Amino acid sequence: MDVLAAVSGSTAAIGYGLAAIGPGIGVGLVFSAYIQSTARQPESSRMTLPYVWIGFAVIEALALLGIAFGFIWAGTVS
Repeated sequence: MDVLAAVSGSTAAIGYGLAAIGPGIGVGLVFSAYIQSTARQPESSRMTLPYVWIGFAVIEALALLGIAFGFIWAGTVS
């Protein structure tokens, strides 16, 4: 119990640091799938590239929402 009492400051940064693992893995999966599909069928690379950027944008938008909600809820959780 003494260890919990010693923690001070905002834990929102730790929470977002842990939450950033998900988008990092997601971005890696999106680009690895694109590289694999291009390696298997090179002529489809121009056709699948827009979907890569859409997936990347959605994942990063969710990461930005995570940091925004972390700042919003930083003062409300006790």
